[in-house]
Amino acid sequence: MPSNSILGLAKLERKLSRMPLAATAAIRTAMESVADEIVRLARSLAPVDDGDLRASIGWTWGAPPRGSLTLGKVARSSLGRGLTITVYAGNSEAFWARWVEFGTAPHEVGGKFAGAEHPGTRAQPFFFPAYRASRKSAKRKIGTAVRKAAKQVAKL
Repeated sequence: MPSNSILGLAKLERKLSRMPLAATAAIRTAMESVADEIVRLARSLAPVDDGDLRASIGWTWGAPPRGSLTLGKVARSSLGRGLTITVYAGNSEAFWARWVEFGTAPHEVGGKFAGAEHPGTRAQPFFFPAYRASRKSAKRKIGTAVRKAAKQVAKL
């Protein structure tokens, strides 16, 4: 055996080749769990008038519905291709999610009521507080899933 060869290199390479699949499955499961928690909290914090806004809060793999407010996309270089999850509020029916979240400034009304002054609305944050409250536990859960997947692959 040459002095510059690594003992068990072939076995290590086999384990490393299985790692992305195991990690991806574990990360997907953890991300779905975290997204469910954020959605559940945001729905509990959302103001309810007719329920359309609360019903519009959700998550999806990939792009959100048109007209929605998003928290941003969670994606990382090579892992991100199949691991882009988006938490959103609002859709084409409940397009006012961002107005509720951030409020509106006083402004002049156009159209049928042209010239009338609208006093604006106060912000009723529900979306970003849910994210901020869940951020640390989300990182922890996803990190735990990655470590657990790595340990499982290492045992093989």
